[in-house]
Amino acid sequence: MIKRIINNLLTILLFSVIMVNGQNKLSETYNLMPWPKEIKENNNKVYINEDFTVSINNKEGRVHGAAIKFIRRLTNRTGVFVKEGFPFLNKKNATIKITFNKVADIQLNVDESYEVLVTGKQVEILAKTDVGAIRGLETVLQLIRYNENSFYVGGVTIKDSPRFIWRGLMIDVARHYQPLSVLKRNLDAMASMKMNVFHWHLSDDQGFRVESKVFPKLHELGSDGQYYTHENIKDIVSYANKLGIRVVPEIDVPGHATAILTAYPELGSKKGYDYKIERFSGVFHPTLNPINPEVYVFLDKLFAEITPLFPDNYFHIGGDENEGKHWDENHEVQKFKKKEGLNSNHDLQTFFNIKLQEILKKYNKKLMGWDEIMTKDMPKTAIIHSWRGVNEGFKNGTLTEAVKNGYQAVLSNDYYIDRMQSVEHHYLFDPAGNGKLTKEEEKRVLGGEVTMWSELVTSLTIDSRIWPRTAAIAERFWSVKEVKNLENMRKRLRPISLQLEELGISHFKNRDVILRNITKSNDISSLKVLTGVYEPVEIYTRNKGGTEYKSFSPFTLFADACFADAIDGYNFKKTMNSYLKRPSVSKKKELINYFNKWIKGYNDFLKLQSNPNTGLIKNHYKKLKELSLVCVEVLNGKKITKKVKKEVNECVKVLKEPLVDTELVVLPVIEKFLNE
Repeated sequence: MIKRIINNLLTILLFSVIMVNGQNKLSETYNLMPWPKEIKENNNKVYINEDFTVSINNKEGRVHGAAIKFIRRLTNRTGVFVKEGFPFLNKKNATIKITFNKVADIQLNVDESYEVLVTGKQVEILAKTDVGAIRGLETVLQLIRYNENSFYVGGVTIKDSPRFIWRGLMIDVARHYQPLSVLKRNLDAMASMKMNVFHWHLSDDQGFRVESKVFPKLHELGSDGQYYTHENIKDIVSYANKLGIRVVPEIDVPGHATAILTAYPELGSKKGYDYKIERFSGVFHPTLNPINPEVYVFLDKLFAEITPLFPDNYFHIGGDENEGKHWDENHEVQKFKKKEGLNSNHDLQTFFNIKLQEILKKYNKKLMGWDEIMTKDMPKTAIIHSWRGVNEGFKNGTLTEAVKNGYQAVLSNDYYIDRMQSVEHHYLFDPAGNGKLTKEEEKRVLGGEVTMWSELVTSLTIDSRIWPRTAAIAERFWSVKEVKNLENMRKRLRPISLQLEELGISHFKNRDVILRNITKSNDISSLKVLTGVYEPVEIYTRNKGGTEYKSFSPFTLFADACFADAIDGYNFKKTMNSYLKRPSVSKKKELINYFNKWIKGYNDFLKLQSNPNTGLIKNHYKKLKELSLVCVEVLNGKKITKKVKKEVNECVKVLKEPLVDTELVVLPVIEKFLNE
């Protein structure tokens, strides 16, 4: 028995070593993301020319439409004029031959596995379901390579399937409404990264975004006129379904309910309170009254209307961040708690949640909620959505506690993409944690979900906050745990980012729109230089200690044009740290090029016609130029005098202050260099 266990462990270890080594080698050639489970290279090439064709074995399901989109994307990327723009049925000698066994119902546990076989003349995609087949099509698009004469599909054999069955993106449309076009282009991007759950956060203190024909005041008074009709919702659900993506709606109750109570104040916990849609971010006191029978009548009728719009088995009820202040101030609520033996507001919320679970059960829905819903009385059919669980040790214990108590769980902590943290931070956190779960417990970790809270984003900026970092997180959800080389990931992420732009993601385009708005001209080159080394301040500090943003505040400032992973900043820090360890002429030259770029950028900036927005940037930019001039001199062997040292300290003092809610990410390593 012991010998068998040792042999099994050695086999697993050997497979992991082969897998990682294989990835390191092949990823120099192929920019696949997520990285497939198994991949082997061969010497075949399938060329893309005018005779390129696609064949499918069945027109039912999702593959026919996906194949048409595939052909359009392929011809747009390559510029090749093909003779046939639509897929054939059972064409033996087609360039791409797709075979699948059945059309899948989009629910939890759908089979998404596929194989890609590149032979001398043909690419075969084999899958058990149509969903698996369209996942394979996305991989084939990423396999396209080129030389100076031709485009071709590189020679590989791939066997692939996801590690986790829940690979989600939550978009909050309550704080800032997102048009259908924004949602659809992000669904396209999700599908390209093999993500399969769109969590639609539809209500909060700042807005209720669903049309209700039963309770029309919800959208009339609670949405500022920005809401989704029933037809809009059906459109998005249908669009997502064709991409193999489930749509899980969220109506957040009993807290985060200001917009609901603006429409129906009689359902609130504080009588006479002046409920108005919130314009600021934060956690607020308005809460549904859990002892009022009319609240449950209201929710029953509302869910009877809304749940048929969403065919998925799961319905998210939020249930988070209810501090219970209005409950504490309500004498009737306090009497009820005492009578029912409810010792805390958490116990009272559990009472509410269980009633909600019973209502949803009537409509064949299973409850999902943020980790506050987890109590001993919550049925095990509920999914616990962990926003507080931390990977290393699971601080607060929410995800670990959930799976150890028999619940299925989804992790979002450390995938809060709106916190503007580096892609490396998100990429290195694993939904299943640090190996302290048993195999059975780990099976109950369904996967993870990226959360795009929208307090600080509009439709102009949302793409740049979600992508391309979410592509790397999607790999964490799909690929085996051993795929985690940071340099390798960053190398592949660069071309993936451009491919996302092909799909309509506007992270680059809208950056330039914002910069043109700042300069009031087409000349944005000097500000683009700055966006290479400035990043938005992290973890909500943008809304703390300075201007507090409202839902209608401008989000067209310099911070809105900057990305979480400033590419020049990353490359400069890498080069400088390498230079400090082992100086070389080539590294010195590279560093001087960066400093000269910032010096020239400032000189070009001075040519712009000044306005109040460029005026906010000028002094920072000037100090960056002055610091860069000193660094060039030091690299060329000049000593720093006391006078220059004083000037450097003045520059550093200015540059350490946020610049329109951004920070200069190269400053710490420049200080390190000057203090050597």
